[in-house]
Amino acid sequence: MDTSSLKNIKGIIFDYGGTLDSGGDHWSEVIYDAWQKSGIAVGKPQFREAYVFAERELARVRHILPSHDFHDLLLVKMRLELQHISEEGLFPPALVEEKAAEAARICYESAKSHVKAAEPVLALLAKHFPMVLVSNFYGNVETVLKDFGIDKYFKKIVESAVVGVRKPDPEIFRLGVKDLNLPADEVLVVGDSYRKDILPAREAGCAVLWLKGKGWTPEEDEQTDPCIISSLDEIPELLGLR
Repeated sequence: MDTSSLKNIKGIIFDYGGTLDSGGDHWSEVIYDAWQKSGIAVGKPQFREAYVFAERELARVRHILPSHDFHDLLLVKMRLELQHISEEGLFPPALVEEKAAEAARICYESAKSHVKAAEPVLALLAKHFPMVLVSNFYGNVETVLKDFGIDKYFKKIVESAVVGVRKPDPEIFRLGVKDLNLPADEVLVVGDSYRKDILPAREAGCAVLWLKGKGWTPEEDEQTDPCIISSLDEIPELLGLR
């Protein structure tokens, strides 16, 4: 690990989804695991098609409201995904509501557990650095953070649905840097996606740490980088706090 870029860090930008709520794993992996635990017998290719369908539908139509917490969001996503495979003849329509609720509950508990594990690191870092959250989200990330009790650690939130800029556009990270009122080279970005977090954050001039878990594609799984971490617990030591 090359830590030379971390010596002058004075502020931190965190991604949310996949970084704070799943330990670095892409959310498709979390949801597919929940489907298997719920007894939803659909193959991975068909699941991935449903996952993409739901994401596009959520971008097209405002299903998620600012008041929705993470469980509310997950329930909407599960319904959209299961309705899609049901319409494809791969799942009984009568079971959509029941299995959507079961899978959403499993995913929510998983996210809650990961956020709880991340909170001590966030609390420690927030004592030493101003922090901003930068996320591709649906307009409700503030409600999600409040539900999990971690909103207090971030001085600002930059959310794609609110600011009109989405990763991998580096401009969304420049907005986070602006909120920190620091030079970009004094800002550390922590994210789970090489394409959506690490590359654009570097383009914006920030230092990076890539929390690498299981990605969306084999290409991302095979990607290497000198700034990879496997756990958020590594960050305080890398920044000289332990």
